[in-house]
Amino acid sequence: MEQPVLPDRISEKPAIAITIGDPAGIGPEIVSKAVANGEIFKICRPIVIAELGILQREIDRNHLCIKIEAVSEITDQTDFFPGTLTLIDMGTPNRLPVYGKVDRACGRAAFEYLVKAVELAEEGKISAIATAPINKLSIKAAGIPYAGHTEILGALTETIDPLTMFEIAGEMRVFFLSRHLSLIDACRMVKKDRVYNYILRCEAILKQLGIQRLKPIGVAALNPHAGEGGLFGSEEIEEIIPAVELARKKGIDVVGPVGADSIFNMSRKGAFSAIISMYHDQGHIATKTLDFERTVSVTLGMPVLRTSVDHGTAFDIAGKGIADPTNLIEAVKTAARYS
Repeated sequence: MEQPVLPDRISEKPAIAITIGDPAGIGPEIVSKAVANGEIFKICRPIVIAELGILQREIDRNHLCIKIEAVSEITDQTDFFPGTLTLIDMGTPNRLPVYGKVDRACGRAAFEYLVKAVELAEEGKISAIATAPINKLSIKAAGIPYAGHTEILGALTETIDPLTMFEIAGEMRVFFLSRHLSLIDACRMVKKDRVYNYILRCEAILKQLGIQRLKPIGVAALNPHAGEGGLFGSEEIEEIIPAVELARKKGIDVVGPVGADSIFNMSRKGAFSAIISMYHDQGHIATKTLDFERTVSVTLGMPVLRTSVDHGTAFDIAGKGIADPTNLIEAVKTAARYS
């Protein structure tokens, strides 16, 4: 799939598809609130993919000053205005989803939104996708054989092993050597070839995004104190250091392994252009503690860029009208910035 080329009229600002995620979670609420907020219209043309009835329920329940404009397709004649939610209507569901419940129909719907978003990208109608959260149990109940958004989009775009990067408003970037694996399986993924390959891929992605590389890429250690010379594990000596040294020979400015208890604070102070985290929670805990609301997940290495909120479906507060759209707004802004 080639990089999307937008028609002249809508290419003035990037067109961003926004999927509502699991309809039983807070996705429909935060998407409705994000569009009603109006801020994203300054930088993009938002296209929501959902069912009209589901969004109308959120607009009514939250007393939002916004109307829905349902369209069957996006063309160079499609107009976008603050106060109007442009919707690709996926059809009225047989019943509105029950808030906060695992539901196979919701899992299937969340999957179909992504299918439609990828279709729009393939047709050149959008330049990026921003996603509200899905529920993995609902996805499983629907018989979708993938662990999460990244795996689904990788399959839909025929991309092997997409890259995940967390970004906090351009201030800190964290790549992940592995994602949705048990901790013991994630540790088994820390191999020289994989670390080396990820250093090369991260370097290429930073260039592709137009990020000025004034600082090195930092590689996090796996073990406490970077293994303390082998006292607390051998992965640093046998796998990570050889990968870093090989990358340096290729001319890449990279340092590590740096203890995970230090590297994120060092990055916050400007020491690195990006960090490669050895596993999911190592990087997630650091970034979300630093700034939960502004941490955005960016999926790279696919034919279409995708951003996402860094939180889940929040079934416990779904339907209560208290969900904060700030993180989704940041995700849409990040998608537009890199489009």
